[in-house]
Amino acid sequence: MSVVGPGYWLRVGLPLLARPWLWPTAGAQAARLARPRWWRRPPFLPLPDPDYVRFRLQTAYGPGGPDADPRGLIEYLEWCRRFPRS
Repeated sequence: MSVVGPGYWLRVGLPLLARPWLWPTAGAQAARLARPRWWRRPPFLPLPDPDYVRFRLQTAYGPGGPDADPRGLIEYLEWCRRFPRS
């Protein structure tokens, strides 16, 4: 499985730029999944813990994991948008 670093987020995040209707959902999910006190540690971005992301990708796609397929993130955000918190 590829390393979940800045390159990963760039590959899966760029397609999000073309979908402004998903920006609020992406922001809300980033806030929910961000590491505690993310503002105190580099890279000072509200990103989830890389180990958590690796675990989620492995449980979703198996040991090989996806090759940073942006469609997975877009589908996930569309799902989150359709099923808001109750």
